[in-house]
Amino acid sequence: MSLIDIILLAIALGIDCLAVSFSQGLIFTGNRMKNSLRLALTMGLFQGLMPCIGFAGTDYVRDFAEPFGKWLVFAIFLVLGLKFITEAFQDKKEEVCCIDFRCLMSLGIATSIDALVSGASLNLTRTPLVLSALVIGIVSFFMSIFGFGLGNFIKNFPSKYLEISGGLILIFLAVKSLFL
Repeated sequence: MSLIDIILLAIALGIDCLAVSFSQGLIFTGNRMKNSLRLALTMGLFQGLMPCIGFAGTDYVRDFAEPFGKWLVFAIFLVLGLKFITEAFQDKKEEVCCIDFRCLMSLGIATSIDALVSGASLNLTRTPLVLSALVIGIVSFFMSIFGFGLGNFIKNFPSKYLEISGGLILIFLAVKSLFL
């Protein structure tokens, strides 16, 4: 994957962080800066670490998976992209706003499952892990900060369009992976 592909992947993965942070920003009124930073650090950390776990896990099946690598990458990105788009049209429960340690860990894990799976595609395409993890983590951090701030100013922003955009980016990366 090229640097532009890594950045596009980071943006697509960061959409969940932006949406969660946006919803938290809508609710929080006190200690905005502190809570925004805590949430963004959690999101960036988990989004950056999870691809490393997925990358490492892929090493155990590399010999079997490598001949099908291009198709596996295609399938992973296609499924993730379709998942994003499908979820955009599903009704979502109103989440209770929390920013304690347990809630932050739960939000971090929940928003980074897709990043875990994308780590396998990074390994299969022999994309540099450290650079990818840093870009994904940093982009997620800033998207989370942006989402939290935006949530403080806008009360009814349709996050559906963000999720659809993230899904389309992942589908684009899936199709592009077939032509590498």
